[in-house]
Amino acid sequence: MSAHKIWLILSSEFWRRVRSKAFILATLLVPVGFVILAAAPALFGYLAEQTDERVVALVDETDQLADSLAAAGGDRITFESTDAPIDSVRAAVRSGVYDGYLLLPASLLDGEGEATYYSMEGGGLTLRTQIDGMVDRVVQERRLTSAGADASVLSIVRSDVSLSTRKLAEEEGTTADSSLALTAIGYAMAFIIYFAVFIYGQYVMQGVIEEKSNRVVEIVVSSVRPFELLMGKVLGIGAMGLMQMVTWAVLVVGGFSVAGPVLALVMSPEALGVAPDASQQAMTEAAGASIPTIPLDLVAWFVLFFLGGFLLYAALFAAVGSAVEQQQDAQNLLLPVMTPLIVPILFLFFIIESPNATVSVVMSIIPFFSPILMVLRAAITSVPLWEIGLAFGLLFATFVGMIWVAGRIYRVGILSYGKTPGFREIARWVTYD
Repeated sequence: MSAHKIWLILSSEFWRRVRSKAFILATLLVPVGFVILAAAPALFGYLAEQTDERVVALVDETDQLADSLAAAGGDRITFESTDAPIDSVRAAVRSGVYDGYLLLPASLLDGEGEATYYSMEGGGLTLRTQIDGMVDRVVQERRLTSAGADASVLSIVRSDVSLSTRKLAEEEGTTADSSLALTAIGYAMAFIIYFAVFIYGQYVMQGVIEEKSNRVVEIVVSSVRPFELLMGKVLGIGAMGLMQMVTWAVLVVGGFSVAGPVLALVMSPEALGVAPDASQQAMTEAAGASIPTIPLDLVAWFVLFFLGGFLLYAALFAAVGSAVEQQQDAQNLLLPVMTPLIVPILFLFFIIESPNATVSVVMSIIPFFSPILMVLRAAITSVPLWEIGLAFGLLFATFVGMIWVAGRIYRVGILSYGKTPGFREIARWVTYD
């Protein structure tokens, strides 16, 4: 095996792809779209709060809740009590006088009836949740008052209890618990690896099919061994993928660095639910546009498992590509390749809930699953170093074995034309000397 020839093929694959217009446009536009999608909910939520003010007619058949609900309405929902007949209230809603009306039946305080909100457009999930919370609080207080509860009991019921979490340090003291943010980061990393392995693996397969259908590979293999060609192609596209992902990460972080302060300037402290004299960092965090701190060791393991997963699956994609002449013919052979790539996606939520369960540990060590599952576990919980090392060692060993198998399939497949081979024939290619 010639390292120099592998390097030449690697360089050729890398530079040929990174200089293409499609690569440049994707590298620049994808982060912009990601930042817009991430920042849009906060902006639209703020705009909705500024414009979505509703006037709701209140039909209180209990004759006890109207004043309390009117006081609980706030700025976005205004309750107006009315004694008009239901038909008149409905006509007022249809004509636009009210955005809707809330019916409180007489049996509501007895725990038998239920409040019902009527409107022309339905109101949306947020409005329903807000009205439900208001009615629930008012009815609860009225029931307590009827049962003889004094003002101190009502004060206790009205008070909300917040929960904060902190992590114990190894030696002494505590640190901030960022489990929720790291869980979201790990979940995102798992999907990034999944899509990256799938997309860049497809690049490898398509490249092999194109070279084979154009008969270019027949000229290339006259100068290099098929295994060297396979390794160069896989490593070159892997380097391209890694560079693109690093560029995306830098641009996304830069985008959030700009988008956060901009959102904080556009939105008022009251709309974000922070103090009027809150710092820009606090407003940025409240706007949901802050950049969480990612541990460096997690970034390192992400890169290593991404490379290991890509190299493992790219070898298999290349083997499939060498066995067919057209993209359509490859679909029947992709099932054994895609199945172990899809299986870990089914276990993501289980691992989020139970990252240290036996099933989670075993699944995250299996080489075909570890690129996705071990990164997720490492983000969620403190995974022992020996587990991560074992998972990566097995991944690397499996890659070496699969690149050998794929190389033997590749050397026969790239020069085979005509009928698409079946799994048995491909298995026989591995045994050819």
